[in-house]
Amino acid sequence: MTALLLALAAGAVAGVALGALGAGGSVLTVPALVWLLGFTPAAATTASLVVVIVTSVTALAGHARAGTVRWRSGLLFAAAGVVPAAVAGALSARVPEQVLTLMFAVLAGAAALAMLRRRAPRAGTTASAPRAAGAGAAGAGAGLGAVTGFLGVGGGFLAVPALVSVLAVPMGAAVGTSLLVVLVNAVVALGARAGTAAHLDLAPLLPFLAAAVLGAWDGRRLAARVSAGTLRRIFGSVLLAVAVAMAATAVR
Repeated sequence: MTALLLALAAGAVAGVALGALGAGGSVLTVPALVWLLGFTPAAATTASLVVVIVTSVTALAGHARAGTVRWRSGLLFAAAGVVPAAVAGALSARVPEQVLTLMFAVLAGAAALAMLRRRAPRAGTTASAPRAAGAGAAGAGAGLGAVTGFLGVGGGFLAVPALVSVLAVPMGAAVGTSLLVVLVNAVVALGARAGTAAHLDLAPLLPFLAAAVLGAWDGRRLAARVSAGTLRRIFGSVLLAVAVAMAATAVR
């Protein structure tokens, strides 16, 4: 019962992070599924994609109603990650679980450091450099797709700064737009894992998923009351602790 309650709390936190910041939620999902609900690392990365898809749809709906989604920029960015997400999703099942855990710990640490940065990313793209912007968007989108497919995370902590600095998406619209990118990549990655997903036991995942959806629904409203910097520091600190714990588990 204690593990279930903790899983519900973790699901709510993951949903709030995704809804408020467009990042961080899915990185918390995998360790929560492993430690609290008994999933193997491989199964957790697949189940995480289910959580990412459902919570992203929930959070994206709220941002769409508020007009804070740049659909064209988001779809162009996501298109670059479609093939890498599919290939990485198919390859992930062949990776030993210890290696997968260690790779996820590194990713969580990178996400934590990115979220703990005090300065918001600056828009660096100008109208005089469309080719550079296009190449940068393609590279960032491909990298994000590969991360999503391989480790089962949305990668919003990569998408938000890339959208702002490469495609000049205003910070106010970057969170909503990143949810669109995350959703497309997660759907493609889950499709590539269709064989393993068919054998996934979703029953223990449903309470976690319900809590995440409720958290994502409230995340955008929380972001209107608490500064983005404060939220990033809180979630970044949690992620850093998770990264250290996962790394310790992997190297035992």
